[in-house]
Amino acid sequence: METRLANIAIIVEKEESVERLNQILHKYGSYIIGRMGIPHKERGVNIISIAIDAPQNEISSLSGKLGMLDGVTAKAVYSKV
Repeated sequence: METRLANIAIIVEKEESVERLNQILHKYGSYIIGRMGIPHKERGVNIISIAIDAPQNEISSLSGKLGMLDGVTAKAVYSKV
């Protein structure tokens, strides 16, 4: 199956959503290349970047599930490669 490279940008505004977010990311762990998280204490948010190599439908599914969490925004950016 053809895969695509993408980056999913995530902003977490509600800390109570972090546990569920991590559970979802764990389910997609076989596709995740890397993850970087940056806490922004002054604003009370966390910024997470997920590099992923997966079929397009899996990337869309992951991004959609994350974006449905309360206090979480997620957007995917796809490589042209």
